[in-house]
Amino acid sequence: MDPRTETAAERREQADLLAGLTAEQWDGPSLCAGWRVREVIAHTTMPYRLSTPGFLLAMVRARGSFARMADHVARADAARLSPADLVAALRDNAEHPWAPPGGGPVGALSHDVIHGLDVTVALGLDRTPPPGRVGLVLAGMRPRSVRFFGTDLTGVRLEATDQDWSHGEGAPVRGTGADLLLAVCGRTLPPGRLAGPGAARFSA
Repeated sequence: MDPRTETAAERREQADLLAGLTAEQWDGPSLCAGWRVREVIAHTTMPYRLSTPGFLLAMVRARGSFARMADHVARADAARLSPADLVAALRDNAEHPWAPPGGGPVGALSHDVIHGLDVTVALGLDRTPPPGRVGLVLAGMRPRSVRFFGTDLTGVRLEATDQDWSHGEGAPVRGTGADLLLAVCGRTLPPGRLAGPGAARFSA
């Protein structure tokens, strides 16, 4: 599977889904702490809308903190852009070559897949990326990726139920590759999505 092809497909599929959300859903909470759905999509589309000078200025205003800058820009853009604007930004840039620094094409796919799940899982929507697409993201996870999210995976073994993927040793935690990806990224999942003796650590 080609990561760039999968990224373009992921963006188009998300745009189709987002176009049908209600105003209440756009204002609903995501799995990203403190962000509604509209802040998440403002964040994922930020690289297409923010120029290099604009990015540098935002970093200066955030005193060099990327996390602070990303949060500020997501909130500001979510307040000024309509859902239609955000959907258009995603759909019109389906084949945009942006990738996170050092992440390459798989990093771009990871960014879109993870944040897409932040929306659909939080809203309880019946949309999951194909297992193969999620598998590309899981295969690209490295120890530094886990450290970035600050997730404690000690003492558990993650076991995917929809593909041949596992990670770690210890108490089993079973779920789809998509749900395990969210667990790796430090998200707290709704009850019932994970099973096994170690599942409680990652579930609300």
